[in-house]
Amino acid sequence: MSTIKDVARLAGVSYTTVSHVLNQTRPVSPEAKERVLAAVKELDYVPSALARSLRSKVTGSIGLIIPNNTNPYFSELARGIEDHCYGAGYSVILCNSDDDPAKQRDYLLVLQTKRCDGLILATLNQSDLNPAGKLDIPTVLLDRAPRELDIDLVSTDNALGGSLAARHLLDLKRRHVACIAGPQGLDLSDERVQGFRQTLEEGGGKLAPNDLLHADFSGIGGYQAAMRLLQERPADARPDAIFCCNDMMAIGVLRAAGELQIDVPGQLSVVGFDDIELAQFVHPPLTTVAQNTRRLGNLTAQFLLERIADPDLPARRETVAPQLQLRGSTAPFDNKIKR
Repeated sequence: MSTIKDVARLAGVSYTTVSHVLNQTRPVSPEAKERVLAAVKELDYVPSALARSLRSKVTGSIGLIIPNNTNPYFSELARGIEDHCYGAGYSVILCNSDDDPAKQRDYLLVLQTKRCDGLILATLNQSDLNPAGKLDIPTVLLDRAPRELDIDLVSTDNALGGSLAARHLLDLKRRHVACIAGPQGLDLSDERVQGFRQTLEEGGGKLAPNDLLHADFSGIGGYQAAMRLLQERPADARPDAIFCCNDMMAIGVLRAAGELQIDVPGQLSVVGFDDIELAQFVHPPLTTVAQNTRRLGNLTAQFLLERIADPDLPARRETVAPQLQLRGSTAPFDNKIKR
């Protein structure tokens, strides 16, 4: 691999002259510049990005840590972030923490060692923070992060999303409604359940304690929870609607209903949350609370670029409203279908 000194030797100039030509830090005579560029081309010389970053203290890179890259929601979110950052001249380094706090800490250390200009974190643990309750690098939190921290945060209005799902099921005259939430203690899942429960009760419904189950935001988690709600109960004790706090769990519910020969949406209406691309291609297509992943990704990236440009900006909070996306997995109860 050629070095800057090889270029200088071939061009017949000092290596500092080569540096000035490549970095445009000082005027160089047209003749010398031409020789340097010709030598760079002949030797196929690639300047060291690390060396440039050490001089400028800017790497043009952003770190993004997500909790689960097998969940299509995070893949779609990462795409929006990457598109915005790329358009602004930044590269994105994507890390998957697998919901493992130790792995997350390791990735935070790696990204800071690589001198990333900023971080976007879709999950954060208190142990990751310095004594002042912050990170030593411009950071924006997204989605799953704690709400009480004095750090920029972009999130969906999760309580509103839960409320939209409940209102829809009430309008369909569904009365025995169950909910499959995400992991216990996760703020965004708790907010979705809270909004769902409150609207259900305001409409004369109720979410019974044994009709609220928790799963791990995966298809298998939703499938197993649905089996507990549908297979382990007599037909007349089964719920006639299930709200899932993400789409992957809702897809698992559809699988369970199919195996048990429960008609969706006639006997059982199913509502998800996220509106991943796959939601429109399952059978029946999934009614879901749609998060605006493009808006969330763009807004998060915008906040971070502004934070990098001005680290002294006050911490900001932005909440994006979801919308209900109606598809074929919900309908009024069909009394003609035997339970």
